[in-house]
Amino acid sequence: MPRGRIQVMKLSARNQLKGKIVEIKEGAVNGIVIIDIGGGNKISSTISMTSIKELGLEVGKEAYAVIKATSVMVGIGD
Repeated sequence: MPRGRIQVMKLSARNQLKGKIVEIKEGAVNGIVIIDIGGGNKISSTISMTSIKELGLEVGKEAYAVIKATSVMVGIGD
């Protein structure tokens, strides 16, 4: 798809949390993107630096944290 064109995509993942990028920690290969989803909650995701650049991710931009997992672990303290 040519650059500059907007592509709309629907996803099967039900957990799509909209927020604002508040921090990007860049590494040599991967980066950590931190998204503020409101209510004092933040989600971090480790993705490739290539993806960060291709998606044009920047602090202050809106983004979605899309969570698709096959299992969720639950733990308790002693």
